[in-house]
Amino acid sequence: MTALTLSTAAAPGLRADAIVIGVAKGAKGPVVAPGAEAVDKAYDGKLAGVLETLGASGAEGETTKLPAPSGFKAPLVLAVGLGAVPEKDADYDTEALRKAAGVAARALAGTKKAAFALPLADAADAGAIGEGALLGAYSFDAYKDNGKDAKAKNGKGPLAEVALLGGKPRDKAYKAAVERAAAVSEELNRARDLINTPPNDLNPEAFAAVAQAAAKEHGIKVQVLDVKALEKGGYGGILGVGAGSAAGPRLVKLSYTSSKAKKHLAFVGKGITYDSGGISLKPAGHNETMKCDMSGAATVFAAVVAAARLGLEVNVTGWLALAENMPSGSATRPGDVLRMYSGKTVEVLNTDAEGRLVLADALWAASQEKPDAIVDVATLTGAMVLALGNRTFGIMGNDDAFRSAVHEAAEEVGEPAWPMPLPEHLRKGMDSPTADIANMGERMGGGLVAGLFLREFVGEGITWAHLDIAGPAFNEGGPFGYTPKGGTGTAVRTLVRLAELTAAGDLG
Repeated sequence: MTALTLSTAAAPGLRADAIVIGVAKGAKGPVVAPGAEAVDKAYDGKLAGVLETLGASGAEGETTKLPAPSGFKAPLVLAVGLGAVPEKDADYDTEALRKAAGVAARALAGTKKAAFALPLADAADAGAIGEGALLGAYSFDAYKDNGKDAKAKNGKGPLAEVALLGGKPRDKAYKAAVERAAAVSEELNRARDLINTPPNDLNPEAFAAVAQAAAKEHGIKVQVLDVKALEKGGYGGILGVGAGSAAGPRLVKLSYTSSKAKKHLAFVGKGITYDSGGISLKPAGHNETMKCDMSGAATVFAAVVAAARLGLEVNVTGWLALAENMPSGSATRPGDVLRMYSGKTVEVLNTDAEGRLVLADALWAASQEKPDAIVDVATLTGAMVLALGNRTFGIMGNDDAFRSAVHEAAEEVGEPAWPMPLPEHLRKGMDSPTADIANMGERMGGGLVAGLFLREFVGEGITWAHLDIAGPAFNEGGPFGYTPKGGTGTAVRTLVRLAELTAAGDLG
């Protein structure tokens, strides 16, 4: 993991491989951002002109490398675009700083130390820059030429150390911001590792073992229900989805408790470690990335551990509904009826609509503890990708105010999200002549139909929100900002922020 420190050193005298500065897009050309004064002075105040000559405009995501001025101990200056210059007297947006730091960290892969001289108005900026750098430096190399050894051979391991210039190491707010950035980023990157791990190495049992190890390390209580325990408890949804796989399903409960907590949050994650579609087999071209169908469980796992590491004064319980959806002689068939943990029966019309089945059991289990709110996270429907694209997740819920609060938390931390409705007229499409409800309804509005299905398994009177992260959970395109190719860890920061707001008494 990349190290993150605060530094009061002046840019010219700091020993580093590179100095990162910001450049913004002004009306008449690039504008050197605050934090880079020493570098600009060394260029006789003409740094903006030099950057423009090299083709820099200050656009978001842009990078420009140039030799460091004479007298600097670092050999390289990396100018990274921040986007438009803020309005008069306004500071740079924290998300712009976060993205710029991520771009810079990725551009400096293979180097030992970089000094970030980006705009740093307060502790929040320090946290954003630190978070962006740590997330942008992420790489997944475990399966490449002996993993970590390969990094030493090709020199392209992640940036080893980030020093934030202008930081205040003795200031409590700055120190707390950097520590928070490290804890959240490390756990989010752990979620990315899980998402990127091939399904032959990460089945439900293996995922549960990872959760158990982390729980032991961070003082989190853990309970793992194996196949026998699930059968004894009547978890028909999880068992039905996992019935076709040689790797049995698991339900993992992670409980972080604080002696000062006044509220209790429950997070529920879909953990399909591989989704073939089951008997309703996915068509060719749709299976290759289905190792990511456990992203919701990875998100919940990371959020609970982060809450524990931060010592938040709120009780947080994570439920990881883990199964592998495979076709075989023992697999659930279209037309089968499952009796869920809640006692309701579900007619399975499509075995590829399996995420809602495992979530249903976990939602009902979470409801039995009467938490103040439940949030589930799942790569649930292709319909949500069609509606919102690849970078935005949908938010549904049974309480408009809570749905709005979740949306605000997501936007605050820089995770694009959008509130979605749960139209009552769509519920009728899931009526079944055989069971209490079918797992499929109308095709149009399929993401909303899935949300309505899940609502049926939330305990009465419990506030609930559903995050469909099918779009942004796995990035099949090129990296951008602090988002890598592959698993993204989306929604981890939203859940952590919700826990922080709840602990502070600012959420309901």
